[in-house]
Amino acid sequence: MSGNVLGKRFVVVSFGESHGRCVGVVVDGCPAGLPFDERDVQKYLDLRRPGTSRYYTSRLEPDEVDILSGVFNGYTTGAPIAMVVWNRDVDSDHYSEYHRRPRPGHADYVARVKYDGFNDWRGGGRFSGRITLSHVMAGSLAIKLLEYVLSVKICAYTKRIGDVEVDKITYEKLERRYSNPLRCPDPVIAKKMEEVLNSVMASGDSIGGVVEVVILNVPVGIGEPVFDGLEQDLSKALFSIPGVKGVEFGAGFESSKMRGSEFNDRLVVRGSTVRYESNNMGGIVGGLSNGMPIIVRVAFRPPSSISIPQKTVDLETLKEVDITVRGRHDPCIVPRAVPVVEATVAIVLADHATRYGLIPPVLSKEYGKFKRRDS
Repeated sequence: MSGNVLGKRFVVVSFGESHGRCVGVVVDGCPAGLPFDERDVQKYLDLRRPGTSRYYTSRLEPDEVDILSGVFNGYTTGAPIAMVVWNRDVDSDHYSEYHRRPRPGHADYVARVKYDGFNDWRGGGRFSGRITLSHVMAGSLAIKLLEYVLSVKICAYTKRIGDVEVDKITYEKLERRYSNPLRCPDPVIAKKMEEVLNSVMASGDSIGGVVEVVILNVPVGIGEPVFDGLEQDLSKALFSIPGVKGVEFGAGFESSKMRGSEFNDRLVVRGSTVRYESNNMGGIVGGLSNGMPIIVRVAFRPPSSISIPQKTVDLETLKEVDITVRGRHDPCIVPRAVPVVEATVAIVLADHATRYGLIPPVLSKEYGKFKRRDS
């Protein structure tokens, strides 16, 4: 099964299955000398951990990280960093039925065809949302590296659930994004989102939404045209998160309704620095960062596992049958996806910053934070 590697210089290899022994990641290309230990990872794993809210799956996993290599005496060594989370609360009782009778909206059928039934289908295997533990473990390292070296700040939050949406957000409010289980920094809107989720859960259904991420202090010029532009690589990485069905930058799809005179971000001088008067491009021009905040929105579909009876096909009899999906599932992916989006974005930025030469192979203890290179 290929397709489990992301990055060229800051390289991430994801492994493990939802109901296997563990989910893990190997990161190669992190410089030596970065202060890093389990606590740096655990705080992000705790943010995506199941069973901590009535709006999350009730699977009770501790999700405790175990760093196996690449860290010594509290610093990265420059060697590959291997991290795992051991699966503890596994219940595979129902999944033999779904291997025979694929769940609508899941990858059960296509995976069975592609791998001729040899794939691990328990809990969805490699196609489960649980594999995003790899994103979070690697991303926590990337977040620490970007903050330490370049002062980059990555803030994702729940922008919309169903048709309830945060209209305007300030950077100060973003600091409060984890103050409630819906990861919405506006407490009034968060209450309205709760009402939507309560109604959806009472009916046995699910619902989708949008995560927006704001990235600050990214130096000018990160990205590699043509196929490795920042938008291109961010989009690919974000689509690796199960449930993502759309990614847009800046004005996004709204830009298709605009005229050039409205859309173009005019260059201006602020002090002795060139900046842009607006940010319709979302901080990226020609695949390169332009020094403005990078604004990305990620659309998540409704979770496929619902308790409402649905139609499927019995693959052994080739008869259409009814199926009711059992198990422990999220009614909405969005809140627990917020830290996953932050982590995924960080992986791509760390890779591109390394390619651009902004992150050296060794960070000495006296080095502190590097001075950013401006255009």
